[in-house]
Amino acid sequence: MRFPSEAALEDALSAPSAGLLASLRSTPGDIVVLGAAGKMGPTLSRMARRALDALGSRDRVIAVSRFSSARAEQSLNESGIETIRCDLLDRSAVAALPDAPNVIFMAGQKFGTRDAPSSTWAMNVVLPAIAAERYARSRIVAFSTGNVYALSSVSLGGSRESDAPSPIGEYAMSCLGRERIFEDASARRGTRVAIVRLNYAIDLRYGVLVDIASRVLGGEPIDLRMGYVNVIWQGDANDWALRCLAHASAPPFVVNVTGAETLSVREIAERFGELLHRAPAFTGTEASDALLSNASLAHSLFGPPSVTTETLLAWVAEWVRAGRPLLGKPTHFEERAGTF
Repeated sequence: MRFPSEAALEDALSAPSAGLLASLRSTPGDIVVLGAAGKMGPTLSRMARRALDALGSRDRVIAVSRFSSARAEQSLNESGIETIRCDLLDRSAVAALPDAPNVIFMAGQKFGTRDAPSSTWAMNVVLPAIAAERYARSRIVAFSTGNVYALSSVSLGGSRESDAPSPIGEYAMSCLGRERIFEDASARRGTRVAIVRLNYAIDLRYGVLVDIASRVLGGEPIDLRMGYVNVIWQGDANDWALRCLAHASAPPFVVNVTGAETLSVREIAERFGELLHRAPAFTGTEASDALLSNASLAHSLFGPPSVTTETLLAWVAEWVRAGRPLLGKPTHFEERAGTF
């Protein structure tokens, strides 16, 4: 498969699986997506709309965000998705949002934590508290991150959901705070919650693989300090997150979402070197531990990812080599001290 345009890419990223259709039958009702204008929100919203359309459902998909880009909002409207402009830190504005039995919580802040930590804590802890209170009677799928775990030995295959969180840095600590807020809502109000610890989603316009491919193509050295990573096609991450609505529970259901493989950054760069006809350069040395997640639980529930790592590498290489649009949002995957 090739993607000659962003439209073709977004079509692939938003294609619902048969498993998602079956899952949504068990969770009828409107779906509100909070923080829908981020990197994953638009394609997740489109996937939800396409799935409901395939089921013949008249349930609404309502995308909520500040929508700094009018074009992004218009594009969602053209896909049959209702949009609401809302500052999610404004309690009265959130109170005025429509009721819905299904909520996907995607709001959050990562970059800028070092320079404005208070803003990160507000976005990642205060905002979830407002949303959890407003949608106390809904099923909530809350996006989180594998950053809540400690670095783990590469030989162990990644952190499991049963491992105690041990976040490094203020960003990761605030993400654990977000989880604790939803856990508290579940304990005090009986809110059904699923917490999705994602690590890392791959769109062809951003992501760890795009970062590495771009550096190989540009002759820039690849930092090996965080020498191993997990990745997953963003379409699969979207699909599995929506399917987690059916698993929302009190206490919360927690699941790692990523691929099955522990990937070597050096080997990824060398493969991109072959695909892009560039010799990669490196800096730093691999440590014996890394930020890794074991997604065996997700794979047992949802099956293996639909796109293999080798296919992802080929797609990313072709996209980057062709000079197609990138989001310009590096992941900083090499960061080991949790400073973003």
